[in-house]
Amino acid sequence: MAKLLDLAFGDLNSAICKKYALDMIDHSDEQFMVQALTEAQKAAQIGEIPVGCVIVKDGEIIGRGHNLRESTNDPTAHAEIVAMREASKKISNWRLEGCEVYITLEPCPMCAAALIMAGVRRIVFGAPNRELGACGTVWDFPNDPGFDNHPLVKSGVLRERCEKILVDFMKSLRQQ
Repeated sequence: MAKLLDLAFGDLNSAICKKYALDMIDHSDEQFMVQALTEAQKAAQIGEIPVGCVIVKDGEIIGRGHNLRESTNDPTAHAEIVAMREASKKISNWRLEGCEVYITLEPCPMCAAALIMAGVRRIVFGAPNRELGACGTVWDFPNDPGFDNHPLVKSGVLRERCEKILVDFMKSLRQQ
C-alpha cells in the first residue's frame, strides 16, 4: 500500500496526504463490503452458505453475486464466480482489469485463480477462510509467480460482521 501511495502522491509524500488517502480507501472498502454482506444475506435466506461478493469498477458496482451452488446444482456457483459472470456481461469483456472485488469470505483456490486470471486489481475480503483460503490464509495465489497478474489483497474489512453471518448460519443448520 505504501508503494501505491508513493506513486499516487509523488512529491506530496506527506503523512497527511497518505492518511487522507487511506481513510478514503478504508471508507469505500467498508461501503462496498456492506453491499457484499447484503448479497451474503440473500444466500442465507435461500439456504446457501452466506457468502456475498460485489465487483467494482471506477467506483461503480458492475457485478453482484452470492452462493448458489445448492440452488443450481452447480459446483462453480460461488459468489465470486456469479459476480464475475454478471460483471463480464455488463462490460462485455471477460477481462476485469482495474476492478476491485469485495468478498465476505476469503476466496477458495478456484475463485482466487479465476479472479487473478481475469486481471482484477484488488481483492478485499472480510473473514479469513481457514480451510480453503487462497489469498494468504492457507495458500497465497495473488503472490504466486506462476500467475501474470498479482492483485493487491486486503483482509479483515468488517471481519466481525462477515464472520457473524457465517457462524449464525451454521448454528441455525445445527439446530434443524
